[in-house]
Amino acid sequence: MTRSTPSKFLAVALLGLAATACAPTVATRGNMTDPDAVATIKTGSTTRDEVASLLGTPTSVGTFDQNVWYYIGQKTEKTAFFKPEVLERRVVVVHFDDAGVVNDVKQLDANQGQEVEMVERTTPTHGRELGFLEQMVGNFGRFSAKDTKSKGPGS
Repeated sequence: MTRSTPSKFLAVALLGLAATACAPTVATRGNMTDPDAVATIKTGSTTRDEVASLLGTPTSVGTFDQNVWYYIGQKTEKTAFFKPEVLERRVVVVHFDDAGVVNDVKQLDANQGQEVEMVERTTPTHGRELGFLEQMVGNFGRFSAKDTKSKGPGS
């Protein structure tokens, strides 16, 4: 074995490690419904139990109408520290009548989604903000030895 063999091995190992660190990570979140299973749902005949056995438990149930089930899922890809990219998103909305029979099935695509703008406000609080040194020195002298006697673990 020559002297350059360990250094070549180390260089190849580091190169392999760097290549795997940049490999994208694919994550699936929610309930990615099978389009073939959704196609088998028939309006007017498929029941709530049949939908549950075909698609599984819904991701969400309507807040004001318990007869609306939402199946929401998305697949994202993230490389290193970059923002995740949405590869696929599926939203299926199933409406039931009062008897528990499907009366409407909708599949929503990305064009029907809405971007929600986050509000970057903070709630003001009363009092004053303490600086770093004020926080560090603020408790100094506030406690005495008699306050801590027989108050620790095992007391």
